[in-house]
Amino acid sequence: MSEHVYKLIELVGSSTTGTDDAIRNAIETAALTVRHIDWFEVVETRGHVVDGRIGHYQVTLKVGFRLAPQTPAGDEDGGGGGGGSGAQAGGVSGIGTA
Repeated sequence: MSEHVYKLIELVGSSTTGTDDAIRNAIETAALTVRHIDWFEVVETRGHVVDGRIGHYQVTLKVGFRLAPQTPAGDEDGGGGGGGSGAQAGGVSGIGTA
């Protein structure tokens, strides 16, 4: 078994349908900019009530993604010397909540 290093980020997904959709929204949106997402943990579940009914669900997640090892420039697998984990961290800042 190979050894991996993971980074944790916290996300909040929301949905008017339910908690499963809120989780999917968070993971699928993060996957657009964060590579190698391997797992998640539900940290908190909450909702917003409007006129006595559930307006939307919010789920806070801890998400773990595997950091890619640095590879020499020109290596097909790594995409060049500086592209590894730095590109992932930059993408995370663009993740927002609904």
